[in-house]
Parts: sequence; C-alpha cells; structure tokens
Amino acid sequence: MKPKPIAAFLIWLVLILPLVACDSLAPNPTPSPSPVPSPTFSIPAPVERSNWWHDAVFYEIFVRSFYDSDGDGIGDLQGLIAKLDYLNDGDPSSGDDLGITAIWLMPIMQSPSSHGYDVIDYYTVERDYGTNEDFHALIDAAHARGIRVIIDLVLNHTSSSHPWFINASSGPDAPYRDWYVWSDENPGFPGPWGQQVWYRRGNAYYYALFWDQMPDLNYRNPAVTAEMYEVIRFWLEDMDVDGFRLDAVRHLIEDGTQQESTPATHAWLDGFHDYYTGIEPEAVTVGEVWADTVTVVPYVARDELDLAFEFSLAEAIIESVAVNTNTAFRSRLEQVVAAYDAGDYATFLTNHDQNRVMTAVGGNPDKARLAATILLTLPGTPFIYYGEEIGMTGQKPDELIRTPMQWSADANGGFTSGRPWQPLNADYETVNVAVQAADPHSLLNRYRALIHLRNDHPALRTGALMPLESTCRPVYAFLRQCEEENVLVLLNFSAQEQHGCAFSLPESALEEGTYAVEELLVGLSGLPDLAVDADGGFAGYLPAAALTPHEGYVLLLRQRRTR
Repeated sequence: MKPKPIAAFLIWLVLILPLVACDSLAPNPTPSPSPVPSPTFSIPAPVERSNWWHDAVFYEIFVRSFYDSDGDGIGDLQGLIAKLDYLNDGDPSSGDDLGITAIWLMPIMQSPSSHGYDVIDYYTVERDYGTNEDFHALIDAAHARGIRVIIDLVLNHTSSSHPWFINASSGPDAPYRDWYVWSDENPGFPGPWGQQVWYRRGNAYYYALFWDQMPDLNYRNPAVTAEMYEVIRFWLEDMDVDGFRLDAVRHLIEDGTQQESTPATHAWLDGFHDYYTGIEPEAVTVGEVWADTVTVVPYVARDELDLAFEFSLAEAIIESVAVNTNTAFRSRLEQVVAAYDAGDYATFLTNHDQNRVMTAVGGNPDKARLAATILLTLPGTPFIYYGEEIGMTGQKPDELIRTPMQWSADANGGFTSGRPWQPLNADYETVNVAVQAADPHSLLNRYRALIHLRNDHPALRTGALMPLESTCRPVYAFLRQCEEENVLVLLNFSAQEQHGCAFSLPESALEEGTYAVEELLVGLSGLPDLAVDADGGFAGYLPAAALTPHEGYVLLLRQRRTR
C-alpha cells in the first residue's frame, strides 16, 4: 500500500476556516470534543494527468436493477460481471458490444434504502450487492476489458441510521455531535426549493437538506474532512476505483440561508482536488451541480472537479427533439461550448432522477435515435443511463425510472430467476436487448454504431466544434475538427424530410483543397466532394438531395492529394 498522501489540508484549512467561521447555520453552536485526533497533512507535489475521460463514453448503472446472479430478485456485482461483455467485450473490432469505456455505479455502499444515497458504512459494499471481494473481482474484470469504474460518493450527508448520527443525537456532549449541523433553536428558514431543512431531535435542531433521514455532515469540523479523506483514500487505493461521481456537491457547506455554491464549498473542493490527485493522478471526479451553466462552470474552471454534468444542455436536447425544432438546442449548445475549456463537461440525456428519454420524447423511436446521435457526436464526455440504449420507458416516482434492465422476452425480462425487487416495465417482451440485437435498425444498434464511431474517430471525442450555416432551419450542422481528422455532423430535427439543404462555413482550420466525403453512420452514399477555400471555408455545400426526418449524419472528410 502506498503511504497516505493526505492532501494540502493545512493550506485548505487556512483558506476555509475564515469562510466557515462566519457560517450562521448553527447560531448557537455547542462545543464538543473531537472524536478523532487533529489531522496532520502533507502537501502533494504537482502531478501530470492524461485526462483519459475526454476520450471515454460512460454508462450509468443502478446495480440493483442491472442483473441478478443469485435469484434473490436484486441485481448484484456478480451479475454485473456476467454482463460486462455486453458493455465492452475487450475486442474493439467485434462491434457486438455496446463499446462503452467507463462505468458509473450508483451508490454501492451499505445503506438502509434501495437507492443507497443514505450511507451507513462508507467502507463496505452494500450486502444486497455482494462483498468487497466481489467489488475487487468487478474491477479486475472491467479493467481487463478496458473499462474504467467510478462510483457514487455521497459527501453531503449520511443516513440518520449511521453510527455517527446515532451518537451525535445522544446529546450536546456526544463525541460526534459536531459532525453534523445543529442549532439550539429552530432557525426557521427553508431550503433552496422551499423545503423543510431543520428537524428536531431531543432539545435541538439538525440540518438535513434533502430529507430528515439524511442529515448533512458538518465540513466546518476538520475531523469530518479527515474521515472523508480516508474514505476517498480507501476507495482509490484499497478498492482501485478510477474516480467518483459526487452527489449534490454544490450543497456541501451552507452559509446561513445561502445553501448552494457557497465560497466555503468552492474552497473545500479546491483542497479535495489536490488530495485525490495526490493519491491517484488519473482519478476523475464528475460533479452533480444541478444548476445553469454559469453556476456550473466555476467548479471545473477552478480545477475543483474534472467534469460537471451539463443539465441545461441535456434539457435543451430533449426539448428540441420532442418539439421538432433545434432552437433551444442550438442556443444552449453554443453557449456551453463558449463557456468551458476543451469539453470539460459531462453530457447526457436523462439520468436516474429524471423521466427516461423514450418517455420524454413521447415513445417515438426515431426521436430517441436522433437524441442518441446528438449526444454521441457532441463535445464533452457522454454518459448513458442504463436501458436508454433500448428505449426503456419510465416516469417519476424514482422506482419507475430505475426498473430492472430488460434483457430478453423471458420471464422477468431475463433479469432474475426470482421475484424482481421492482416489477419490470410491461413492454419487456418486445423492448429488450435480445430483440434489438437482432434488428440492424434498432435503437440498440444505433447506440452501438455511434459509440464505436466515437471510439474510432478522435474528431468526435475531442475535436473543436464550429457551427455551420444551413439553408434549412430544422437542420443543425457543425464541424468537429482536430489535428487528425475532420467530421461534419448534420442533424435534422424536423418530422419532415428536408430538401436541398446547403451548408456553409466562412473559415476554419481546414486546409485548402478538395475533400472526399464519406457518410459513416447511416450508409448515405454518393456524396459529392467538398471544395475548401484558402480561409478554410466553403459555401453552398449540398451533400444530399434529401435528409430523412429525425435523422443524423456523420460525414468524414478526407483531403484528396494531387500528385
């Protein structure tokens, strides 16, 4: 085991204590003894990082609903291992797998709830899913296939059943009292969306942003940071994870009624970034900062997180596809591309907290295919929610958007030989992996084709994006460009076929000359050459007489060399 590189905490402490000392969340704090020794920290040396996540395609998995290996009706880690070849079989030339290169596991730590976002033991795998040894087996099997694995890390709060909170609730002198946020009187203010956040326990009130069963940790207490740093070290070093998805990260430290994105939260994350990169330079963090782009950008621009989810862009994609116009998407995309450096954001369509894509687009498979094409041709690091690739439906409450994966038309969709923890969608006999794998025109095979294209073409992974001028307003087009290659993407948002669409670009880094054009996604053939002028621009390029409704096209440009 490597020695603990316990991050630049002394510097962090100097920075953050002035910020949190003025925190008014607990107007009548009660001093309590620290349950752990005062931490000492060393400052890590600067590290070089490869930023592998810019080339990755992530797949979000709710283990409980993915595949059950033992017939108890609950998905587990051994079940996930059994299905890894579906995700990536380790052979880039096979084309039979989905082609993803990274996995995000929703919470896998011990919890009293099915969702797992209320942790009672940060060091042990949820018993419904298996053991720590099973997790090691998953890591080994995933890494052997070229799949990285990140896990949900819930820093903001614990379960009310966590031993820390049970101890803290025993009275004002309890050793763990100051690990949570307490007030002798009810401060009375609501949470950011008007919810109750103060709850009585004994003669005092504790703060819980999301639910009374999820009390917030008190990061004003250095002992809390020291313990959570040890949790991070454990999962990076002892369990060999490749990083973390950080739940509710903008709520870590409140400042009175300001309960989101406070200066103290940003300061804490700055020290946190130094800490985890000091342990493992290749570790990645992606933050759930559910807010507008302006609020999200500082988290990555200041090197507090490596990536943050772009909720505004996701909403704009779904809205535009649903209503057959690219207006919202076009506006939001161009703002996002201008706001971030080099694709330092995570793109997605929907996740475990939102109605599923197929439901959001009214059950229209053509729209779902278009949404997938948009996601996987954009800059940023794409995340795909399990079941999205076969068009699983689902609408709140949460249990109905986290239903078991539909593998086949067999009993219980091939998910379990027992009674599933949650009933499957009624359409599992027709909407499943087995049926769609055999259909070359299925949504699953569109996802497979897109992910493999992205893996094979650096322009689609890390190329710059330049919007094109289009004579057909429903068709949004852009150039993805990097040193190795150039790709044009055409997206028809309309429910009608578009005719005579011509595209122009005033200037770019394209070399002057003539380019052969090959369509890579849908097999459109006979495309004319593209003539590029001395400014790297072109005018009135007409690739095809007609463009199919709700369809996307990926056009590879190859410069013709004259002898």
